Amino acid sequence: MQTRYIFITGGVVSSLGKGIASASLGALLQARGYKVRLRKLDPYLNVDPGTMSPYQHGEVYVTDDGAETDLDLGHYERFTGVASRQSDNITTGRIYSTVISRERHGDYLGATVQVIPHVTDAIKEFVLSDPGEAEFVLCEVGGTVGDIESLPFLEAIRQLGNELGRERTMYVHLTLVPYIPSAGELKTKPTQHSVKELLSVGIQPDALLARCDRPLPPGEKRKIALFCNVREDAVIPALDVDTIYQVPISYHEQGFDNVVVRHFGLDKEPAGQAEPNLGRWEHIAGRIRAPEGEVKIAVVGKYTHFLDSYKSLNEALIHGGIHNNVKVKLDWIESEIFESEGAIEKLEGVNGILVPGGFGERGSEGKIAAARFAREHKVPYFGICFGMQMAVIEVARHLAGIAKAGSTEFGPCEEPVVGLMTEWMRGNTRELRSADANVGGTMRLGAYDCALKPGSRVAEIYGQQQISERHRHRYEVNINYMKRLEEAGLTFSGMSPDKSLPEIVEFADHPWFIGVQFHPELKSKPFDTHPLFASFVQAAIAQSRLV
Repeated sequence: MQTRYIFITGGVVSSLGKGIASASLGALLQARGYKVRLRKLDPYLNVDPGTMSPYQHGEVYVTDDGAETDLDLGHYERFTGVASRQSDNITTGRIYSTVISRERHGDYLGATVQVIPHVTDAIKEFVLSDPGEAEFVLCEVGGTVGDIESLPFLEAIRQLGNELGRERTMYVHLTLVPYIPSAGELKTKPTQHSVKELLSVGIQPDALLARCDRPLPPGEKRKIALFCNVREDAVIPALDVDTIYQVPISYHEQGFDNVVVRHFGLDKEPAGQAEPNLGRWEHIAGRIRAPEGEVKIAVVGKYTHFLDSYKSLNEALIHGGIHNNVKVKLDWIESEIFESEGAIEKLEGVNGILVPGGFGERGSEGKIAAARFAREHKVPYFGICFGMQMAVIEVARHLAGIAKAGSTEFGPCEEPVVGLMTEWMRGNTRELRSADANVGGTMRLGAYDCALKPGSRVAEIYGQQQISERHRHRYEVNINYMKRLEEAGLTFSGMSPDKSLPEIVEFADHPWFIGVQFHPELKSKPFDTHPLFASFVQAAIAQSRLV
């Protein structure tokens, strides 16, 4: 069976939910028995999002093979369970880097290098590469139709439509149908203009997702179909829902997956005719709506007023709640406030404290204060990446007698309990780095193995002694301090296979105090909660019964 390609574009405004729409369609096709892959075409000039501020781009999602990618790939994995790869995210920057490198190498044989065909050919090459066993490849085009940055991508997918034929390609366009209170009406004109803009680059959408906050009246749906030249049943209302995990169910109820299988002529085949099994999504949505209890967890971070910075973390904590059938109420707290006297009282009454990853010195002392509060007050503590490092510095200062413990990330320090990694092993290959190396793509990235200490809490949680987790960091707990920290009561319960890099620390005499150097949130799914998040929320439930 030849791979079919579905291209998802967006119009009117950004942030309408193309990523969730793409992920949900992938989940629906899976539920019908098809194999899927999802890809993201990003129009910005950065080579990848790795050097971008979280305020600009939100979370950087990391794949097993070490790619720093768009946060939408996290949605793809959480909804389908299909592990993303380096080949599933491309940017204008990477495309132009490839084209210019080929030009310098002489690959174009003296031709004048142009957007068409050279840039568009590079984009098409990416879209068609490495589909594996996927029967459907869903490609989301970032940005909004009409943006100058998106034009090469739109031209490339237009060309693919001609080259592969209608039987192997489909165009889905997501637009906004806003409600105007003064008129008391939903307005279709923005959608009409957006489709007109798409038509101007030669793309006729086959289905429209109409984002609206209330049901779309039949008359408005008919008007959109007439003006935009699509079948009326291919105008799919994308209604607001109370949880993103309801979206696959909602789209199926509106007939989205039926439109897709009919477009490709699959509605006569057994898989196309069968109703998708959405039992897992109904179970997940049901648990979110009717939990048996509630726990309050404080997330002490640096970017808490822009929650896309912690997208996977937020979802992983929700997954922990689903697993334990409780609502996880999150209290997002800017870590800097704990550098003021008396502010630490804000943590009183919470059932768990989580300090996530981050970069830079700002707010670090507040994170150290939060770790100390959790340790001394026996509140479950989960430190992730930077959160682990700050917990180790706290232990060094207040239990191990290393008063000047710090991190070289903040500049030279007398006691570098946390320092820059200069070498590590990836399989049989030694990776080397230096302080003056480029910032982009030079961290310890992707999946690495970790050996767990027999009898430790983490070994019990995972139920095994060898694990693999995704990393994204440049600094590491200094192994030269390991003995002094262990004498102070801290257990190094996870190490790299060569025992050179500390991966996990914990306290045996604490209800739940674990720090990990990796990012477990990147592998959590609503139907397969990461064991650390399931256990952390369980510990928070136990803590809530003590308050």
